[in-house]
Amino acid sequence: MGLLLTLSLCVLACLFGGLCILSFFRQRRPGEPPLDKGWIPWLGHVLDFRRDTAKFLQRMTQKHGDVFTIQLGGFYMTFLQDPLSFGAFVNESREKLNFHTFSRQLLKTLFGYVGLTTDHSNFVATNQKHLQGHGLQIMTETMMNNLQNLMLHHLGSGANQNSWKEDGLFNYCYNTVFRAGYLALYGNATAQTEGDEEKARAKDKTESEVLFHEFRKYDKREANRLLSFFWDTLSMERMKSKENISGWIWDMYHMRREEGMKEFMIDRYMFVQLFVFQSNTGPSSYWLLLYLMKHPDAMEAVRKEVLMVLKESGQEVRPGGPLVNLTHEMLMKTPVLNSAVEETLRLVVAPLVTRSVLQDMTLKMADGREFLIRKGDRMAVFPYTAVHTDPEIHPDPFTFKYDRFLTPEGTKKTDFYKGGKRVRYYTMPWGSGVTMCPGRFFATNELKQFVFLMLSISIVTYINLLILCLNTFYRCLP
Repeated sequence: MGLLLTLSLCVLACLFGGLCILSFFRQRRPGEPPLDKGWIPWLGHVLDFRRDTAKFLQRMTQKHGDVFTIQLGGFYMTFLQDPLSFGAFVNESREKLNFHTFSRQLLKTLFGYVGLTTDHSNFVATNQKHLQGHGLQIMTETMMNNLQNLMLHHLGSGANQNSWKEDGLFNYCYNTVFRAGYLALYGNATAQTEGDEEKARAKDKTESEVLFHEFRKYDKREANRLLSFFWDTLSMERMKSKENISGWIWDMYHMRREEGMKEFMIDRYMFVQLFVFQSNTGPSSYWLLLYLMKHPDAMEAVRKEVLMVLKESGQEVRPGGPLVNLTHEMLMKTPVLNSAVEETLRLVVAPLVTRSVLQDMTLKMADGREFLIRKGDRMAVFPYTAVHTDPEIHPDPFTFKYDRFLTPEGTKKTDFYKGGKRVRYYTMPWGSGVTMCPGRFFATNELKQFVFLMLSISIVTYINLLILCLNTFYRCLP
């Protein structure tokens, strides 16, 4: 026992010494950004970074300026925190700064997915076909059908008020948007397999509820069991028995199958897409609705716009009336709601936009400074502290202002300034450049559809919903 303990301590000492040596040999070269390795060998600043990324990066910016390199878990990452210089990062060639090298490693680690060399080109092609233009319109309308089935199936002229079920605001929003998005992407049960339409809708509700329940546990525990559950639930073998599967999912499946990818790996990819598409939209819908509830002027302005769009479409809200037929075109006529959505995302979404450095390169700043960036490192921007909460770009940055992104004429505002210079990247909730989230238009429509429905349900129902939400309001406050 004593010998085993001694050997273990020797191994640990050797490992610790090796890490110290590796850390020691990394020194700042002339022309490179300030280097801060932290006091823990190899790990560097990873603990502080994970504990509170925003506060940590603010502290590093105050200490080193707007460009600096830190050690994070064996990697060296250079942060660019000057928004006027973001173009140098966003527009750099993929031969020098590449997201895909980093993303392939991440997908393998988190989801067990090993992609093809053609993944990116296939991804771009299917996204252009289904997440823009006519394809986006089809997916948006499918999303609306599923939202209404989940939200409004129990409403109508004969609705029983005793059927109301109390739920926390966050869970209600996340649950509803996640499940509707899942059904819009991966299809619905059929009347042929379930017996009739009512049983098919019930199957959709039950299956999507179970999936949501398991999804909420994914980042907490039982990772291996949950991965197996999702791979099985989202397998193409199961989906082939459904109807209304999105063309986007079908094209992703067929492209990979034609190029020889195994079925089990395609099943893993299906979970990757569910995670990417639905992990943030539900929580964002909660924040959007909560901010509107906390700011009556914002709620009134958005509700007024919703009712105006309904009236222009020849529809009206009345107790016991027909459900709202919300089209893609109607969603394009909501500048006030658009601004409220963008303001919500500015406040609550904090992406870390990361690239792998494939070649030694020079970073050219907007003010003329230049920094040498080393091959093998990573480079990143963190827009939340650099842009979203910069008081010079967005005055009173931690206050929700529903009209922040509206001009006095009621159109989209795009002119924001820092140091007298126009800031091109004034919000970045979807990332940037060629790796900007391809599903951003669909996700934005999901948020707008959910709030549109919440505010356009019949007056009696709306009042009941508002009372229900207010009952849980104070325990939902951040």
